[in-house]
Amino acid sequence: MVKNEETKKKSMLSPKKDIVFQVLFGEEGSEEITQDFLETILNKKITDVDLSKNPILRRTKTLDKLGILDVMVEIDNKEYCDIEMQVANQEYIIERLLYYWAKTFARSINKGQDYNSLKKTISILITDFEIKSLKELNCFTKWKIIEEENRQKILTEYMEIYIIMLPKMNEKDLKNDKLLEWLKFLENPESGEVRNIMKENVAIKKAHDKLEEMSNDEAMEHLIDMEESYKYLLNTERSIGIKERQKRSCKENER
Repeated sequence: MVKNEETKKKSMLSPKKDIVFQVLFGEEGSEEITQDFLETILNKKITDVDLSKNPILRRTKTLDKLGILDVMVEIDNKEYCDIEMQVANQEYIIERLLYYWAKTFARSINKGQDYNSLKKTISILITDFEIKSLKELNCFTKWKIIEEENRQKILTEYMEIYIIMLPKMNEKDLKNDKLLEWLKFLENPESGEVRNIMKENVAIKKAHDKLEEMSNDEAMEHLIDMEESYKYLLNTERSIGIKERQKRSCKENER
């Protein structure tokens, strides 16, 4: 019997998975990919991105770094940008977004430095679900602190927050064609439409090539398995905790 010499091609990993997204955009060597992605979202020219503050996940052997995975980017040595991809619909997602923005902002100054040493901090949240409180808004929104009555008055340029809800992706609402291309890549990198986009968009072609390489990396498979196990344990512990609180509450009501 002659063996088939063609090896079966593995399905491509979803770039929306926490670890895959973090490695794709946060691993050193992804600078060109991340720079183009950020230029598209922030609508400005970037000359340098530093990804050195991210953990080297493909070398991680334990679960200690598999908590909340985001991508930390230093832009042009003067701004910090935190990017998070969130698939699970989590309660208090906006409050958590603000908390992590604040942590990143505080991290930009060292003890003893003046406040003018603080760096502009940008948070980008990409969700695979509609955020309940923002359902009436478009897929892409940009947020700053403004004065309530004079809505054109911005309190500070040190804070910017971008929220992208993938399920609300709509070609009519998105004026930025290049952003639409990136979101289609995140949604389905194997689609025929994305393959056509790759012919013109060099950065997405590079992202696709890296994703393909990751999809055939056994170490990535191992990390994804660990991440799924870690999430399962957390969800189980959370469910047990909820049930225990309900039992205690019932007992207290019976007294």
